[in-house]
Amino acid sequence: MSTPFQPTFDFEAAGNAAEDGDALIIDVDGYEGPLHVLLALARTQKVDLLRISILKLAEQYLAFVQQARRLRFSLAADYLVMAAWLAYLKSRLLLPKPERPATEEAQPEEIAARLAFRLAKLDAMRQAAEALKARPQLGQTVFVRGDPEAIKVIPSNRFEGDLYSLMTAYIGQRTKEAQRRYTPSVTTAYPLEEARERLRRLLPEMARWTPLTGVAPLGASGQGPSRASYIASTLSAGLELVKEGALEARQLEAFADIYLRTKKGVLEGRTP
Repeated sequence: MSTPFQPTFDFEAAGNAAEDGDALIIDVDGYEGPLHVLLALARTQKVDLLRISILKLAEQYLAFVQQARRLRFSLAADYLVMAAWLAYLKSRLLLPKPERPATEEAQPEEIAARLAFRLAKLDAMRQAAEALKARPQLGQTVFVRGDPEAIKVIPSNRFEGDLYSLMTAYIGQRTKEAQRRYTPSVTTAYPLEEARERLRRLLPEMARWTPLTGVAPLGASGQGPSRASYIASTLSAGLELVKEGALEARQLEAFADIYLRTKKGVLEGRTP
């Protein structure tokens, strides 16, 4: 077998797979080992290709690709080029030479050059596919600036419309302003002087402990000071009367009700 012209390929994926222990191992008659080693031996005519079954080689290659779908596409492409080259080398041994004049017979160098060109094209397509897959993709790694489908506003000094549209826009704007308007209610406080005078009038009726909520006025619903204002002013006035010695106050525990009582001896000392 004369194959003076041998193309050079860089099977990077297959070499990495061999180093990682994931190479395609071929087991056929006459050879058992990695496929790239078989190709190297066949190209240097150090193995008998007549004893190697291309059918078994193809079946093992398909089984390997079926089980190794998780691998890179480049690895399967490298092995495909290797298997095609081995099939070509064996076909040169099996096919008889055509019976035609020697002047018209294609030279082995020419046939090898054609196959090398086709394999080189396949390798170039494989590299181009890997390069395309490695490029940044729009919408994933690269994003355009701005919104290409955004509404374009074209300024113009010309206004178009009718009276109905103008009135509708005016009413809608006025309605929005009316809904946003907020007027808080004005609160009224219970005067401290009135609370003090009221407690002084209630001194004869507070001989026993009386809760603060029972002493403070209830007030009218929705009018005048709030219930909290009545209680707060009554408490302040009661503490002042306690300080003057007219009342007594007590609270059994924190946050418990406050009780008021007229201090003993105050009523006896009052003038009618």
